[in-house]
Amino acid sequence: EDLGAIVAARPFGPVTTQLDWRALTDEDFERLLFLMIAEAPGYENPEWLQKTHAPDRGRDLSVTRVEQDSLGTVRRYRTILQCKHWLSRSVGPSDVAEARTQMELWQPPSVDALVIATTGRFTADAIQLVEHHNHSNRALSIAMWPDSHLERVLAARPHLIGQFRLRRIP
Repeated sequence: EDLGAIVAARPFGPVTTQLDWRALTDEDFERLLFLMIAEAPGYENPEWLQKTHAPDRGRDLSVTRVEQDSLGTVRRYRTILQCKHWLSRSVGPSDVAEARTQMELWQPPSVDALVIATTGRFTADAIQLVEHHNHSNRALSIAMWPDSHLERVLAARPHLIGQFRLRRIP
């Protein structure tokens, strides 16, 4: 029998499916991301910084990302997550530019990484702006977590999908 056909017929591991983000409130989305980073290996000291919809100047969650190499060198990166539970619009270049500027208000200590997490997507111009920014040798790196990224990460954490009663879209 064809091994590829057998493997395809019996998938294993986390399977990414589209989630119904409408099941979450804005606060639920922030809580979901908080729990996701709190249990993720390589992340420490997660904090939920302000109440949802507070004038937070772009800072919803904070976490320290830890990288350790095989010789024991450890680097810690102060990371800020901006949560955008947007169901009807994409993150555009002005949203990215505003978030990038807001990170300057939270220093010192310096912010090493900004994550913009959304239940939606990023526009082509926003993606281009982030890519240009990240290739310009600036200290702040920007990561984009669109719905597809979150769905892939959550596929390995079905307990969080169940806890928030996120339904899979058939």
